[in-house]
Amino acid sequence: MTDGARERAILHVDMDAFYVSVELLSRPDLAGRQVIVGHAGERSVVLSASYPCRALGVSSAMPMTAAVRMAPRAVVLEPNMAAYRHYSGRIMAIFREVTPLVEQVSVDEAFLDVTGSLRRLGHPQAIGEMLRRRIRTELGLPASVGIARNKFVAKVASTHAKPDGLLAVPPARTAQFLQSLPVRSLWGVGERTARVLSDAGIATVADLAQMPVRTLERMLGAHGPQLHALAWGLDDRPVEPVRVEKSIGAEETFERDVSDPDALRRELLRLSHRVAERLRASGREAGTVVLKVRYADFSTITRSRRLAQPAGAAPAVHQAAEALLDALGTLPQPVRLLGVRAEQLVESTGYQLSIERSEGNWRQAEEAMDRIRARFPQGAVRPATLLAGREPFAGQAEADA
Repeated sequence: MTDGARERAILHVDMDAFYVSVELLSRPDLAGRQVIVGHAGERSVVLSASYPCRALGVSSAMPMTAAVRMAPRAVVLEPNMAAYRHYSGRIMAIFREVTPLVEQVSVDEAFLDVTGSLRRLGHPQAIGEMLRRRIRTELGLPASVGIARNKFVAKVASTHAKPDGLLAVPPARTAQFLQSLPVRSLWGVGERTARVLSDAGIATVADLAQMPVRTLERMLGAHGPQLHALAWGLDDRPVEPVRVEKSIGAEETFERDVSDPDALRRELLRLSHRVAERLRASGREAGTVVLKVRYADFSTITRSRRLAQPAGAAPAVHQAAEALLDALGTLPQPVRLLGVRAEQLVESTGYQLSIERSEGNWRQAEEAMDRIRARFPQGAVRPATLLAGREPFAGQAEADA
């Protein structure tokens, strides 16, 4: 890798079992044991699991009840989100001492473009080892690092470096490295796509790389050529220090499964206001609203509706979400989780407040409510439908917003 426009040096740093690793700092007696981070209730899911648990099949997002059956000796610890955010901030600060080109992907992983740091700090592998050493020495946490000429290959490399390792893929060996892997290693190959590829006799990245692009396009649409490019290690996306959110959402897992349509509508209104508040905070508006419903048996459906024009006010978000819920008809079983998400985000435009009940006026009014809530955080202003003791009824949401 050279410091030039054609060949970049990209690192993907991924913390190992991050939540568990942070908990072990205060519970060293649990090192090497089966540890799960998550709420102990029946309705909760695994947030993080130690590697001894993972060896038994426990994985993140798995229902806690299933995880405890797999690892009955595991110690279950309640999550400490404040601690995770604290250590995440310190980790990212270390990264930014190496390069300003840091793209934080989540609380525990980031891409770094160190091309401009090579003359000052040496070879990419030396930089990767230095970062791992600093994180271990200063914070007591393990990290894995993948190094490659682009983001995709670096991400795959870090996965193969786990746990607590480093893997560098030289540019000349990129195709050889990728094409030895199963096709599920490619970004965007989920169960459905894997099934389509398997039916066509494609099991490995090498199989896919040898397929004609037009054949893949017929099989998978626009996704086909994208996968073909990844199979050859082609990914020219830059490391973006400020990631633009592609969606903004809110969801709620109920303590008990919910069958009452009025209760679902009430929750839908609350979620719509949460999404709208986050849209306003980010200065964005939604082009599409997505409804997510997870039933008692964990089956999940999503439905989406494109708005006539981008909107960021709660009534517009709620109206679209409620229409999607109504379109489902009688639900086949109780609901475990309900979610609302705004997608196809665009920059917000300014509006003038008047007596008209327009999208812009609602947004201006809600921004005023945000300022009141900032001064009086204990629920000073909210839709009347959501006040304790009030039963939701049709049409109340927009009138009370």
